[in-house]
Amino acid sequence: LQLQIEVPTIEERVRQGGTPGFVIIILGIVALLLSIERFYTLNVIGKRVDNQMADPENADSNNPLGRILKVYQDNPETDAENLVLKLDEAILKEEPAINARIAFIKIISMVAPLLGLLGTVIGMIVTFQAITLFGTGDPKTMAGGISQALITTVLGLVVAIPTVLLHSIVSAKATAIKHILTEQSAGLIAQHSEKS
Repeated sequence: LQLQIEVPTIEERVRQGGTPGFVIIILGIVALLLSIERFYTLNVIGKRVDNQMADPENADSNNPLGRILKVYQDNPETDAENLVLKLDEAILKEEPAINARIAFIKIISMVAPLLGLLGTVIGMIVTFQAITLFGTGDPKTMAGGISQALITTVLGLVVAIPTVLLHSIVSAKATAIKHILTEQSAGLIAQHSEKS
């Protein structure tokens, strides 16, 4: 029982990770919040685009597809080549809002394991300094450095693995919306070519 009481709690283990551990945790929270925000925003945009697809005649400027339809409706006499350019430009204007902050989620997923590795190296340096000062006679002097080395590696992986999955989900949603915009734009161009 005495040994069981001495087992560190999760909070104590996180503290053992030191500064790199806290940075990893903060980045994990930021990635989670960004993923939730992007997922919610892209769901709202996706529903608005779906509603617009159901009613293509009434272009609503509160969604990307509506703004693209508006460009098409505002240029009825334009030749097909110029219309293609205008619709491509409209799609390019929509992409930054759709892709916003997704790259940052990916960056966090790549940086977290590297920070874990940094913590590992720092922990090993602390361990070797303890060995240099006190020798190898007392294992407790080395335990702090080894603990930091292992905890930061674990924290880096615990943040990186879900963040990669979250990035994939959010990125797939953004790609699906962009695909719909491109597809509808091609349909509008074909429709315009048939009229002329």
